[in-house]
Amino acid sequence: MPLPQEFHDIAKRVNNWGRWGADDEIGTLNLITRQVVREAAGSIRSGRRIPLALPLRQDGVQTGVIPGRVNPLHTMTAINQEIFGPGTVATSDDAVTMGLQAATHWDGLAHVSHSGRLYNNRPADSVTAHGGATALGVEKATPIASRGVLLDVARVHGTEGLPGGHAVTPEDLDAAEELAGTRVRAGDIVLVRTGQLRHYLAGDRQGYAFPSPGLSLRTPEWFHARDVAAVANDTLTFEIFPPEIENLWMPVHALHLVEMGMLQGQNWNLEELSAACAEEGRFGFLLSAVAEPFVGGSGAPVAPVAIL
Repeated sequence: MPLPQEFHDIAKRVNNWGRWGADDEIGTLNLITRQVVREAAGSIRSGRRIPLALPLRQDGVQTGVIPGRVNPLHTMTAINQEIFGPGTVATSDDAVTMGLQAATHWDGLAHVSHSGRLYNNRPADSVTAHGGATALGVEKATPIASRGVLLDVARVHGTEGLPGGHAVTPEDLDAAEELAGTRVRAGDIVLVRTGQLRHYLAGDRQGYAFPSPGLSLRTPEWFHARDVAAVANDTLTFEIFPPEIENLWMPVHALHLVEMGMLQGQNWNLEELSAACAEEGRFGFLLSAVAEPFVGGSGAPVAPVAIL
């Protein structure tokens, strides 16, 4: 179905085209200033490090529903090979074939287009078969490190995981922000926990993928009002799936990536972080989440670490 007027109205209210100049290719990552990073470093108290990435494995989260997004296929190219002759030091090497967005990842700004345009009014056909994203490639994303804030929506609702049909609303985010005891501020990276990943961790790949809770069409304005630098969550599709408006597919992707220029992260493991934040009584931390700089990539794997 064509994008409805409601979508276009929201798009106008959150649009960042030209905000950081006509040539800008990193969008809301501009909000992560040196001052923001210095203040984020002050979030470290215990020094506890929490990994947020899923292991890269052949039986990962991908089930074949998304064409071409294959789980990592790991191959050994050398096993204890004495390449300099008998008795010399032996080496083992390996290679991998995978979708860049197969596991824990960032969606880059070239990942989604609508109405023939990408972020900052770039033409959608700047993504080419051989060059990939000739503009807005994920390699342009600056080293991503800022204050992270966990908005634990599942915990707010008193559950380990939200039901599949739950659309996370601005009201949910407000309640999770109150639980966190801190206000989300400009340059923060927000992590939204739904608990959906628990299905995958329990071995139910299909249940993880569908149906899924996720971000509502109403939430981009919440992130825009707070000048959030990036958002990630613990689901395969990021936004509620199936969509909250019948046949309106991926509207939150389009609003975040195309209109706002804001990266999205999916398949982030927030379970240990949720427990640690509850234990320490605080939900803000230093977050390092640097995207692998694949030139021309529309997305990239990431191995984020939260430092409490």
